[in-house]
Amino acid sequence: MKQYLYMLKLVDRIVKSNTWTKEDEEIVGEHFLNLKTLTEKGVVLLAGKTDRETDDGFGIVILKADSKEQAEEIMRKDPAVKKGIMTATLFEYQIALESISRGELHD
Repeated sequence: MKQYLYMLKLVDRIVKSNTWTKEDEEIVGEHFLNLKTLTEKGVVLLAGKTDRETDDGFGIVILKADSKEQAEEIMRKDPAVKKGIMTATLFEYQIALESISRGELHD
């Protein structure tokens, strides 16, 4: 299996969280549950977002797929992408280093 990364960006209308509608919040909930399910199935390796509520904020999803077409299908089916509150760009990706432990950093 190959690894892929898709970068997510909020559409301009909802870059600031105070402009979100109840429907937008529900879609983000569906988006999270979808990623959680894919993580539990071993498809999604990592998902997260920056803390910026500005145009340069973004999220990423790193996943495994048999082909670029399969990765694109997973990305397109993401509820936030499918329902138009986030745009997504797919990249072929390869994890070079990975930490087994997610413990705290120590000086």
